[in-house]
Parts: sequence; C-alpha cells; structure tokens
Amino acid sequence: MAHIRLNNEELPGIIGLMDYNRHTAKPLNELAEVLLRGDSTLSSAEREIIASSVSYKNNCHFCHTSHGAAAVAHMNASADLIDDIKAGLQNYEVSAKLRALLNIAHKVQQGGKYVLDEDIDKARVEGATDVEIHDTVLIAAAFCMYNRYVDGLGTWAPQPKEAYLEVGKKLAYEGYTSF
Repeated sequence: MAHIRLNNEELPGIIGLMDYNRHTAKPLNELAEVLLRGDSTLSSAEREIIASSVSYKNNCHFCHTSHGAAAVAHMNASADLIDDIKAGLQNYEVSAKLRALLNIAHKVQQGGKYVLDEDIDKARVEGATDVEIHDTVLIAAAFCMYNRYVDGLGTWAPQPKEAYLEVGKKLAYEGYTSF
C-alpha cells in the first residue's frame, strides 16, 4: 500500500501517482516523452535501456521493468532483455557507444561528480556526440528523480516481467503523454 491515499490503489508505480496528481503528471510525462521518444540520434530503444539500467541501479523495480519492457517493444525482443539489462547486457549486442554512455549514466546514478573526463573521452572515442552525452546525463538524472518519486511514496509493482509487456508496448508505440 502506498504511503499516501491514491485515487486508484490498483494502478501500479508511477501510473498511480500520475493519476493522483494530473498537475504534476503533465510536465513529468512531457519530460519523459522528450527524453525517451523525442528527436535524437540515440534510438528510443537505447534511451529506454539507459532509463531501465539506471532504474535497476536505483533498485526501482517498477521503472526498471516498465522501461525494459519498452525497450523490448522497440527492439521486438524477448522479455529476457529485461533481465539482461540487469546483468549488464551480456546476451544482447549493443554498441560500444551505448556501453560508454551507460557507464556515464551509472556514474550519474551514483552522483553527478562521479562522471570523470575520462568517461566522457571514452564515450567520444566510441562516437558519442555532445548532444548524446548531454541526453544520457539528463535521462540518468531524471530517472533518479522518477525512481525516488515512485519508491519514496511506497507504490506497489507487479513482480513478473511479463506483467509489464503491455505497458511497455504502450510506452513504445503511444508514448508518455497518452497516460
């Protein structure tokens, strides 16, 4: 049970919080839409992987699994991708650039000052642009906020990854402002 009385206790994670307060939901959903589906040289799948990975590092099951499920939908992949994100993408092939950007995202998750010049240099060597580095840092920082919002209010989350596949499709194909 959430720490506050939500409008609909049946809605999990951030979905219940968005339903609770439409005034805060609107800008939060718009930010997610821009970060994860807006114009970018990073694919939506890559950006969802960053969001999912940071959320896993923050121990936010709902966000990790729902954004992992969105990556599954974008990549037309198996639900096993969600577990592989937890394992550091050992089974799914991703670019060296995405791995370098994930390294930066994980450093941001620990604290912004953990990002070092050599982390940025490595990402650039792997082909990351300044815009991609910027967007990675912003996605990681935003998901630290989203994760703390979801878990700080004690929302509930279904455990099986399969329970997230439909919401992942909705996020991938309809976006964040459709909620």
